[in-house]
Amino acid sequence: MSIFKQSRYIALLVGVILVCFSAIVLLHQETVLEGKQNKIQMLKLQSPVLSVELPLTAGENAQQKRMGREISSKLTALAVPISSTWTAGGTEWLHAKELLNQHKPVPSTVPLKVAGVSTPPVKGIQTASKKVIASQQHPPTILFFSRTELLSQELKGKSTWQYAVSEEDMLLLQKVVMAEAEGEPYQGKVAVANVVLNRLRSANFPNTIKAVIYQKSQFSPVANGRLKRVKPNQDSINAVNAALSGVKKVSDDTYFFLSLKLAQDLTVHHTRKYAKTIGNHTFYK
Repeated sequence: MSIFKQSRYIALLVGVILVCFSAIVLLHQETVLEGKQNKIQMLKLQSPVLSVELPLTAGENAQQKRMGREISSKLTALAVPISSTWTAGGTEWLHAKELLNQHKPVPSTVPLKVAGVSTPPVKGIQTASKKVIASQQHPPTILFFSRTELLSQELKGKSTWQYAVSEEDMLLLQKVVMAEAEGEPYQGKVAVANVVLNRLRSANFPNTIKAVIYQKSQFSPVANGRLKRVKPNQDSINAVNAALSGVKKVSDDTYFFLSLKLAQDLTVHHTRKYAKTIGNHTFYK
């Protein structure tokens, strides 16, 4: 103490040394703290998910702990899995859209290819179609009627009377269809044959196919002689076979038809009930 009293320069020098020492100690503590934080951040980057807590030594003061917790909470809020983006050369930073695309869920369902799938035909429908084709190629020679309709061969037990179709009847029916509906669609040809068979069944008309066709003033090809000249084509033959087999394009109570464009007598049109129009022919009950 006597030395300090003797020389104030020595006291000043000691003070400077103490200040420098204190500064060095503070700088060293900040350097150590910063190094620890950098080490913690590197460890977080190397792990799949950033840690929630920052390890702190017992010697750190309350301010350093509070600062560490604030940094930890901010980093935790921003933490995302980065293991998929870590490479040996360092860290790759991805845009938010790229991260969403990487973690986009894969659809659980796979679209089916329908174009190449073929549905097998139903056995019942296929069998029915074969029966129809066979019956049209070989039409029945005996028709079964009830009081109101032409019956199929399967319902012949319900018939009230039957009619045997001769070869002459078959040819006449084919010729009248050809003469009346040569330019008409196939459905129209079947409908003309239906009208002849409906008349055959009805008590208001003759009871044979030939008598129905040659009834006076009923079919124009008979009056103008066209019926004798025509030769049935395959379409007309198929239509007659279909009608004899039970195919109906008009109802069983349809007895008349005419072409409104060509008919000179429109009595039927004004006196009968409209049923259906097929092609150029209008059918009436």
